[in-house]
Amino acid sequence: MKKRLQSLGVTIPSSLINEVASQSSRIIPSDFSLFVEELKNRFGASLEAVILYGSCLRSRNPADGVVDLYAVVDDYRHAYSSAGLRRLNAWLPPNVFYMEMKREDVTLRTKYAVISMADFETGIFNWFHSYLWARFAQPVRIIFARDESQRDHMHYLLAAAVIRFLGEGIATLGFCEADAETIWTKSLSLAYAAELRPEKENRARQLTHLNLGDFTRLTACVAPSISGMLELLPHGYYRCRVSPSEQRRALRRWRLRRWQGRALSVLRLSKAVFTFKNCLDYGANTKSVVQHFS
Repeated sequence: MKKRLQSLGVTIPSSLINEVASQSSRIIPSDFSLFVEELKNRFGASLEAVILYGSCLRSRNPADGVVDLYAVVDDYRHAYSSAGLRRLNAWLPPNVFYMEMKREDVTLRTKYAVISMADFETGIFNWFHSYLWARFAQPVRIIFARDESQRDHMHYLLAAAVIRFLGEGIATLGFCEADAETIWTKSLSLAYAAELRPEKENRARQLTHLNLGDFTRLTACVAPSISGMLELLPHGYYRCRVSPSEQRRALRRWRLRRWQGRALSVLRLSKAVFTFKNCLDYGANTKSVVQHFS
């Protein structure tokens, strides 16, 4: 599997894979494992990995809102008994579902997306839109992997997402000097603007500030793999070497992603009628649902 991905010409530095492995393996409260057990019950042997991200990861409290999860499966044919769900997931991944669980007198809620390993790989390496590679360049935890080989493979894919994300963001900066905080704030702002529900203007800066240590280490690990674009300078700064023509092309790509993101989000919202059951119990208006399909 890894050999097939490497044939795409992407070199992943071992230092980056090790850093991603360290960050995505940090200990989280055991309450999150309740969701893993339920996903195992639902998908059985087809479940390959479960990834935690979003606001409940930051708060470390599964009762503090709706837990965001990705369930990576081996194949839609194995994951679903319903032919309709298989077709929907293959047509426009991922499928997104809502689930509630009881822990003593507390109701735990999750929104989990289902995607095949093949589509996850394609989304990281080949999708033009930033839907997957921007999301998984940000802080996550791998809270389940079928085995250590699968966990290693997920580390590899998350590292590839970081390279793709930073490469696309740095290309918009032109020829300048910038630190990791500037690079990540700019890159996150571009990704948020490509969503149907863009974050507030200062959200990218807040997220960067919260994770600056991790982002600084990731940037240092990525720099050798994009050495033609990024040169390390003293005192934690980088020289971004992007020609005016490449900068214009990069900005044009992000403008196209904004239009594409709106169209994809509308399609995913339409598809959610068939998958996101009980969503009215989750939110009283469409804004609550929109934020999970953009």
